[in-house]
Order: sequence, then C-alpha cells, then structure tokens
Amino acid sequence: MVSQWLNTIAVIKTSVRDQADFAKKVLPFLADLDEDEAGPDPHQAAMRLGLPLQDLIVLSRNENPYGPSPMVGAALQDGPFHRYPDSRPFLEALAGYTGFSPEWLVAGAGMDEIISTTCRIFLGRGDRALIPVPTYNYYALAAGLCGARPEYRARTAGFSLEPHLPGLKMVFLCSPNNPTGEALSEDSVRSVLEKTDAIVFLDEAYIEFAGKSLAGLVMEYPNLVVGRTLSKAFGLAGMRLGYAIAPPWIAEQYRRVAPMFSISSPSLATGTAALGDLEWMKECVRRIVSERERMRSKLPWALPSQANFLFMQTSRRSKALAEQLLCRGIIVRDCSAFHGCGERCLRVTVGRREENDRFLEALEILDGKKD
Repeated sequence: MVSQWLNTIAVIKTSVRDQADFAKKVLPFLADLDEDEAGPDPHQAAMRLGLPLQDLIVLSRNENPYGPSPMVGAALQDGPFHRYPDSRPFLEALAGYTGFSPEWLVAGAGMDEIISTTCRIFLGRGDRALIPVPTYNYYALAAGLCGARPEYRARTAGFSLEPHLPGLKMVFLCSPNNPTGEALSEDSVRSVLEKTDAIVFLDEAYIEFAGKSLAGLVMEYPNLVVGRTLSKAFGLAGMRLGYAIAPPWIAEQYRRVAPMFSISSPSLATGTAALGDLEWMKECVRRIVSERERMRSKLPWALPSQANFLFMQTSRRSKALAEQLLCRGIIVRDCSAFHGCGERCLRVTVGRREENDRFLEALEILDGKKD
C-alpha cells in the first residue's frame, strides 16, 4: 500500500516536471502581452451573485441589445446543414450592401479571423506592426503570433505616421476606436497611407454608428484593407461573422491562406438574411445612437463617441468601480487591460433605455448623489 502511494507521488512529480519543461516552449512574447477580457463572464457573474442570468445587465461587450432582424430566425430553418458551407450568397449580399463587387470582398469567422488571416499574409519574424494605443488588444496578439513585433504609439487627435520606421510591415487603425469611441478623419487616414508602403488595416467594426465609412479609399490605395463585422449593428455577435473590403490582389492572397470552410452554414445564412433587412439594422442604430447621446448628456466625464458605447474617465480606480457595479448586477468594461489606457477608465455599452437608466442610477448612488 505504501509502495503504491509512493509510486503515485513519483508519477505526480514527474508529471509536474514534464509540464514545466513543456511550458518553456510557450512563445516568449505571450508573457508580456496585455490580458484582454470582455468584462466578467455573465454566467459566472450570475452564479456568484445568486441571480438569474436574465436579471443581469450586460453593458461590457458592445452587443446590439435589440438583437438581429426577425428574418434571421427564419433563415435558420433552411438548410442543408449536412453540406459544407457555400459563402457565395453571403458575398453577393455583401456586394449589394457595400457597393463592392465580390472580388473586393473576403469573409471570415468574425473580425478576429479577418485580422489574423491578414497578418499571416504580410507579417513574419522580425517585422514590425504599428499600433496606436489605446485600441483593440487583438492586433498585438495576431501580429505577435506571426513573429512580428508590436510597436505602440500614443493615439492622438493629430496622429501621424513616422515616415521611416525600419521593418514596418503593417499599421493598425481603428475607427471608431475601441475603447475610446472617436473616429479618424479622412485626412488622417490618407496621411498615414501616403507616408508608408506598409499594409494599413482599418478596423470599421463600429462604422454603422458613425455614419461615414472610409472604405472607398481602397479604390485609391492598394495597401489598404478595411475590416468589418456583423456582430455590432446587425446583432449577430454569436454567429462570428466578419468581412473585409480589400484590393483584389490582397483579396486573392487572403483566399489562399484563409481556413477552408471556417464560417458555418448557419452563420452564412443568418448573415445573408440580416443583410436583406437593412431597415431593421438602421432602426437599431437610430435607437442606440439616440440613447448614446442621452446617456452622454448625463455623464459629463464621458468622451464624445461615434460607436455604440461610451468611454469615461473615473475619479477612482476603474477596476474597483466596475466591481461595485457588478455587485449591483451591472457588468461594464474596466479598461485597465487596454494597453496605454491607465487605471481610471470605463467603457459602457449602450443598452436598452431601462438598462441604461439602471446603470445611471447605480452610478449616482455610488457617487453619493442619490440614496
């Protein structure tokens, strides 16, 4: 019996030693990477608080609170789902929506796949990727996984590119920017494009809330890729469906390296249906923008936004404030995990009016302005 027990300990020690040895094989850059979480997981938060999930107010993930078009549900009744996906109907629907023919369009399983696949085309070991911060953390992860080195620069209103940065292969721009909400001017984007031979990736995930897209610049600049998603304005976050508008030479390379059949048939069907009901999307955007401006009028420390969220600087540490709101059943995004953001910033998704009112009321109570 003792011998068996000792053997068990020996096996455990060997297992731990072997695990430590294998752990050394993890890419070194991951140790320095900023953690990125979309706020506390709602299911875990509900269990922790002892609340039904539907009683939580989730204002941390920039989702459309009204959901997708009713046509999406009907599309899920169609098939056949036992065959591999056919993306052509979706790309044709995208052509109608964007005004670009299919040879200028590529699709992926969410914006993250669009970003990572584009990085695989252009980035390799020793290359540099310029990232104005604070912004979406996934750019650094996607670049780093290709062996490239993220180069961070402060994102300012008059951001301009250093004309000679050795080894620069990609520049990431986000407009409207996540997490700050402001959009870049056309002059700013043109300035970057004209100063570099690097590939410029312009992330327009939130463009429907801003009104003006700069996607037309791909007709002028052969080094521009514009990424989009159906997760936000179209209410399809759970379907993981993104696309890019790119010059045909880039689109052709994208199709060569993209994972085959990465977008499921249900996702493609729902995306095609959502693009067939633009009035629903536009009404959702109208309501969200209206609520965004109403909320901002009550939050003087919130920055102007052209997205479906507000970014605000707080007088206390945002991590502590987010935890206090969570204890009241409200999940917001503490932005301290965004590179270059600091420890006193929150991002709050614009929800339904009643959800926003509960957030505003909770904030007043925590600030001591209301009993």
